[in-house]
Amino acid sequence: MTNVHMWIGTLVVVAFVVSAILDVISFINGRTFTWQRMVSYTAATLLLLQYVLGLSLLGSGKSIPAVHFLVALLAIIPVGFQHGYASTRENAKQRSLYSAIANIAAVIIVLIAYMIGQNNGS
Repeated sequence: MTNVHMWIGTLVVVAFVVSAILDVISFINGRTFTWQRMVSYTAATLLLLQYVLGLSLLGSGKSIPAVHFLVALLAIIPVGFQHGYASTRENAKQRSLYSAIANIAAVIIVLIAYMIGQNNGS
């Protein structure tokens, strides 16, 4: 199950990077892609799956430094900001700007958690 956790972690990082790129493009163009929201929700769902897998690994006796899952849990903040605040903005340019900021923050956070996990053999 550790390998599955590592692969899903890779997908989480990629999904947030793709979502951030789409938001930056949308901010520059002022238009959104019809499937952009689905990419964002996919990234958030993969993150949730990653939490479940991580907790299952902890429950089965695997150990990882506490900083790994504490940093990973921080990703909830930008994801919540994006889906709770940014998505309610009045125009597409504002939504894209706030979503891009949230996704870039999420990318940084999940990348740090990913690197900690990789360095500690999760």
